[in-house]
Amino acid sequence: MADATQTAGFQTMETSAVTRKFRTQDRIFYFMTLGSASFVVLLLLAIVTVLILDAVPTFQAFGLSFLWGTRWSAPLEIYGAVPALVGTLVSSFIAMLIAVPIGIGIAIFLTELCPGSLRRPISTAIELLAGVPSIIYGIVGLFMIVPLMQTYILPFLMATVGQVPLIGLLFQPPAPGVGLLTASIVLAIMILPFITAISRDVFTTVPPMLRESAYGMGMSTWEVARNILIPYTRRGLVGGIMLALGRALGETMAVTFVVGSVSRLQSSIISPSTTISAQIANNFGDADGLQFSSLMALGLLLFVLSFCVLAVARWMIGRVDSF
Repeated sequence: MADATQTAGFQTMETSAVTRKFRTQDRIFYFMTLGSASFVVLLLLAIVTVLILDAVPTFQAFGLSFLWGTRWSAPLEIYGAVPALVGTLVSSFIAMLIAVPIGIGIAIFLTELCPGSLRRPISTAIELLAGVPSIIYGIVGLFMIVPLMQTYILPFLMATVGQVPLIGLLFQPPAPGVGLLTASIVLAIMILPFITAISRDVFTTVPPMLRESAYGMGMSTWEVARNILIPYTRRGLVGGIMLALGRALGETMAVTFVVGSVSRLQSSIISPSTTISAQIANNFGDADGLQFSSLMALGLLLFVLSFCVLAVARWMIGRVDSF
């Protein structure tokens, strides 16, 4: 009896020691994960703080009029955000108009129509495109797309769409090949792999039973895509599209090569213009004083714009979930 009691006591002590060990490990793991999460928040706060502090001189000099100022002149120390902001929004909008339908179309082809022997090579090519550095896209755009735009596409657009009342104002000279439209095409090529890859992945999550039932009812491939694939995966599609939009808004090197870097508000999308990222990249190296502060204010504006895109994405995903 004494031996049994002693053995039970040893077992209880061992269990307590193991329990304490596990609790200690859990505490350590908890604080490690908490520290990782806190680091991200602190890093975000540090970025915002630096941008705000460096942008203060600009807002002290120009006030909120910096946000709707249309001139950017370093010699005169006049700085306004509108040309770069409009260029960023317009180029991203056109890029999304081009890339979203093409990307979703490619994803539908890969999941529904593509022969098995071609599916893997095409998917691999898309993944390789997503990994190409942005400066390579800029070089390709400068030496391949710009000459094509200057020689063939822009003259055709000016001779056709440029003659249409109102809409033709968007296609007026000068058209040297660089400009918002060219930058939008390069951006569309850059974000196309992201939209395609995410759309393909979410389409593969559709249960096979839904597809088979739809085809069994006599639906065409177009009807299956419109009534089954897209509604079932709309949350993932919205997330992928917003991710691509965030990439387009913040792209720097590729856009800098082909946008023309003209800090004026343009009514024509085929004329040289600028974006926020291109403006910062072109002027940051030799900027000081008020110009440096204005560039940091542009960076703050881009940060707020990206935050707004994220907020809209979260709202849209929430709306999608409610249906």
